[in-house]
Amino acid sequence: MQPPADPYRSSAGLATAASGSTACVAHDPACTPPGADDPAADQPPSRQAGVAHPAPFTPAEILQQAGAENFPVAPWFLPRTYRRHLTAVYGFARLVDDLGDEARGDRAALLDAFEADLIRVWDAQPETPLLRALQPTVRECGLSREPFLRLVEANRRDLTVHRYETYDDLRGYCALSADPVGHIVLEIFGVSTPSRIALSDRVCTALQIVEHCQDVGEDRRNGRVYLPQEDLRRFGVSDDDLTAAVAGPRLRAALAFEVDRAGALLDEGTPLVATLTGTARLAVAGFVAGGRAAIAAIRRADHEVLSATRSPRKRVVATETLGVLLRHRPARSGA
Repeated sequence: MQPPADPYRSSAGLATAASGSTACVAHDPACTPPGADDPAADQPPSRQAGVAHPAPFTPAEILQQAGAENFPVAPWFLPRTYRRHLTAVYGFARLVDDLGDEARGDRAALLDAFEADLIRVWDAQPETPLLRALQPTVRECGLSREPFLRLVEANRRDLTVHRYETYDDLRGYCALSADPVGHIVLEIFGVSTPSRIALSDRVCTALQIVEHCQDVGEDRRNGRVYLPQEDLRRFGVSDDDLTAAVAGPRLRAALAFEVDRAGALLDEGTPLVATLTGTARLAVAGFVAGGRAAIAAIRRADHEVLSATRSPRKRVVATETLGVLLRHRPARSGA
C-alpha cells in the first residue's frame, strides 16, 4: 500500500482553518488570528497548505466556535499574551477535531500526516500555517509535546471506537480528549504541578462528559455514543431514544444520572482554583464556572437535550465565576 500524498501540499480544506481561524477569540478585535501575517493565508485555496477536501468551517465560523463553548476560551480580562496563547491552543484543538470528524477521505492518514507536522513544531518548521502560528506559544511557554499528541490520538480513537461500555472506559477516553487541554493550560500559566494536574483532570473530564450529555443526539447521528452502555441499559435507553425529536423519560433519567456524576467530579476538581493566583486563577475559575453553568442549563430544561441545544447563559457563567472565586480563595501556602 502506497503512502497517501502529502496533505499539506494539496488543495484547500485544512488550509482555511490553518490560516488563522480559531486562534483568535470571537468578538475580540484586539487579538490577531495566528496566520494573519502568513502569505499562505491570502492565497487561493489551491495554493494554500492543507488537506485535499473542502473546509467544513470558514475562518469566521471557526471563530464562532470559541464563542459557543461552555466556558470562555480566552476571557477578555486576561492579558493579551495569555489570550493569544490560549486561543492558539484552541485553534489547534478545533483543527484536530475537524480532521477527525469532518474531513473527507482517509481521516486516519490525514491525522498521521498532521501529527508528523505537529512534531516539527518542537524541532523544525511545520508546514501547516496554524502550526506555524502555534510554534511561538510552544516555545515561549515551554509546552510539552505529549498533551498535543494525546489530543491527536483521541481523534484516532474516534475513528475506530464508537461506544464505551463502562464509565471507566469513558474516563480513559477523556484522558486523551480532554485532560491534555488542562495540562497545556497549566503549562501556559507556568503553574503545572502533579497535584494541580490531578485536580485539572477531574475538571476537564467533567467538562467533557457534560458536553457529551449536551450533544448526545448529534453524536449518535454521527455514529458515536459516548454515554456508557452499562448506564444506558440500566435506564432502558435504546438507540432510537437517542435520536428522537424530544428526549423521553428514560433518556432524561440517564442524563440526570450522568450530569449529577459529572457535577460531582467537577466539584472534586474545583479546589484547583484555590491553589492558584492571578490570571491563572481567573482563567481556571472561568472554565469551572462554564461547566457549572452548562449543568444548570441542562437541569433547567429537565434534561431534554434533543429538541434544542442547552447552552449556558453568559450571565450565569459570569455569576458562577464570581461564586467560584469567592468560595475558593487562594491558599496561603503553595500547592
